[in-house]
Amino acid sequence: VQLQASGGGLVQPGGSLRLSCATSGRGFSRYGMGWFRQAPGKEREFVAAISWSGSVTNYADSVKGRFTISRDNARNAVYLQMNSLKPEDTAVYYCAASVRNTVTITQAYDYWGQGTQVTVSS
Repeated sequence: VQLQASGGGLVQPGGSLRLSCATSGRGFSRYGMGWFRQAPGKEREFVAAISWSGSVTNYADSVKGRFTISRDNARNAVYLQMNSLKPEDTAVYYCAASVRNTVTITQAYDYWGQGTQVTVSS
């Protein structure tokens, strides 16, 4: 499975962005998908995850109520809608695929995209 994240950019505090992750390869609907982020000087951290069918989601406390993860299995894509963005959301965002469902740890993910930069600043 190959992953390609896009949609990052510069946005003001309180603004919104929608990240997309396009995938290639077979069996997308059999992978749990996740978004992670890594800020300069910090470890990569979990943001959100979604189950194979899309019926179950999981969020980090820091983004709960502001971010929404979704997937379109017909288009082999997963999305992260980010609202009410804060400066502390600034990071490189990565999408990842796992044979497990809605897991929150980086070690559980088998495939990673290249990342897209999100900068929240006035």
